[in-house]
Amino acid sequence: MNHPIHATTIICVRKDGKVAIASDGQVTLGETVIKHGAKKIRRLYNEKIVAGFAGSSADSFALFSRFESKLEQYHGNLSRAAVELAKDWRTDRSLRHLEAVMIVADEKNTFLISGTGDLIEPDDGIIGVGSGGAFALAAARALNKFTNLSAKEIALESMQIAGKICIFTNESISIEEL
Repeated sequence: MNHPIHATTIICVRKDGKVAIASDGQVTLGETVIKHGAKKIRRLYNEKIVAGFAGSSADSFALFSRFESKLEQYHGNLSRAAVELAKDWRTDRSLRHLEAVMIVADEKNTFLISGTGDLIEPDDGIIGVGSGGAFALAAARALNKFTNLSAKEIALESMQIAGKICIFTNESISIEEL
């Protein structure tokens, strides 16, 4: 069986000194939902950094491990660890074939890191990736502009909206906030 894996929607929202990353829990293989409650976000480096992934689960766990090593090497400096991971990901033969995208955030910075060497910091502190990432991103930007909801509330509402639109996104939502 060689079906494409559609695994995730991740949204990161920064507002009023808080940052929240939320993900759905659905994992599909082809046209079949094989898991409803996957955990795709976690806290890293003494609970000071939150990270989420979209893409192949095995590849994403390999990246989490590599990123944690970079955080240790650079004493929790998120910017430096993100730059070094992006460089490694782009130049290392084994890493180049990993199919995943990461969103990482601490109290000051938010980055999207991809295997093409991209390291993107969103202008407005809001970024979404994965199957329903564009839906969640649009919802988060609208909620941020037109409501007084907190970062965590915006992330939750955005994921619920994406879950109603994207067939690869469910409403089993996990959230981590700093």
